[in-house]
Amino acid sequence: MGVLAAALALVIWLVVAESPFIQWLVRLYEDKHLLKQTVRSWGWMAPLVFIAIQALQVIISPIPGEVTGPVGGALFGVWWGVVYSTIGLTAGTLFCFWVGHRWGEPLVRAWLSEHNWNRMNFILEAEGAIICFILYLIPGFPKDIISYLFGISPMPFWVFAVVSTIGRLPGTIISSYFGAHVAEQQYIYTLAFLAGVVALCLPLYYYRDRILRHFHKPGARKAEKALDGRTPGR
Repeated sequence: MGVLAAALALVIWLVVAESPFIQWLVRLYEDKHLLKQTVRSWGWMAPLVFIAIQALQVIISPIPGEVTGPVGGALFGVWWGVVYSTIGLTAGTLFCFWVGHRWGEPLVRAWLSEHNWNRMNFILEAEGAIICFILYLIPGFPKDIISYLFGISPMPFWVFAVVSTIGRLPGTIISSYFGAHVAEQQYIYTLAFLAGVVALCLPLYYYRDRILRHFHKPGARKAEKALDGRTPGR
């Protein structure tokens, strides 16, 4: 436990200090060619490295994650890309949940601006699986941040684990399929597939704030309830 706490503190310090390592790490996640070369260079360990990379981009929220899914499809094919991405994303998501559950609101809130906190703190009251599924399904939501927030909520760990994984799965399949077919230069299939995906996902993305407001209860929970209604471990 102490080792994990020290590691988490180190990561927070590296992010806040904008260290050269974090800058290189962000570049790794933004440059698909560098990411491919880095993963390939590990040979038979490439799947394990890719899984770790996927987990890390969830845990460290400033790191972008748009490139990793397609790169997984390009490197490993559609279905193995989905498998490895799902393992990594699930591991990172559950770690974030554990951190939120273990250290609670003071740590998680430090990562969020006041705007984002007020926008998403309704999650702290979430108990049902439907809201969790919808938030992980909708494209454009900061799934790394909400993973920490769900850790503070009353939602049981096993419910969150199952529902968040299922909610992520469609997006994981889409990104892996896209990356695999671009790598194989099957551009016609890729464009047709992408057009269908955009047609399905665009309404969800466009109305994401309206959906968010639907779940956000008027007069979000008061600070006193956050302080007095939870145990120190929450």
